Amino acid sequence: MDKNNKRVALITGATGGLGTAMCKKLYNDGYTVIGNYRNKQKADEWKSKMEAEDYSIELFEGDVSDFEKTGKMIVEIEKSIGTIDVLVNNAGITKDSRLINMKPEDWHAVIGSNLNSVFNCSKHVIQGMIDRNFGRIINISSVNGQRGQFGQTNYSAAKAGMHGFTKSLAMEVAKYGITVNTISPGYIATDMVMAVPEKVLNQIVAQVPIGRLGGTHEVAHLVSFLASEETSFITGANYSINGGQHVY
Repeated sequence: MDKNNKRVALITGATGGLGTAMCKKLYNDGYTVIGNYRNKQKADEWKSKMEAEDYSIELFEGDVSDFEKTGKMIVEIEKSIGTIDVLVNNAGITKDSRLINMKPEDWHAVIGSNLNSVFNCSKHVIQGMIDRNFGRIINISSVNGQRGQFGQTNYSAAKAGMHGFTKSLAMEVAKYGITVNTISPGYIATDMVMAVPEKVLNQIVAQVPIGRLGGTHEVAHLVSFLASEETSFITGANYSINGGQHVY
């Protein structure tokens, strides 16, 4: 634990819709919450908004698709805040197109941000978690990593790969009091999803048996659950949260 005897949680991609909800939920749970970002202007605006809502969340810049830059960020966090007890690998991007049209750089960018980042961040925190005999790693995947999606060979491959990583790492570190789990959201009401044309949004909702989009707070609640000390017997699991859109 850190000097304030509070567990430290790092959320990558913190300034997006899901990341924001996770930060708020874990902060309300009593964690010292750290956010990661890449866009400074967006991060500054985000931090001001959080402070206006009485959330004291420190932000650290870092390209989590880059192993060395991730390592420097983790060192900086642990020197100034404390050792990381909970890691939420939430950062990710999309660059959609059919494979026949997909540029190699778009493949590598998505694999880097969505999958390599999981290795990079986990690799840099895992030894400390082993030393302390406690850790929670939560990987944010997607329903499209489970079922596939037209125009998303890069994204679906990365998101499916996240859970393969989860299962194997869970086996490696279970004896050290560390759990590793995946969350696979369906369509969630983030700003990005809500910005699509109404006709398209209606088509999306029509695919969901519950008849609505998921709330960012609902995904954050699941993160909170898996981060808790009471879930120490749950590891290597993949939690679907998609309103019944994909069941198996």
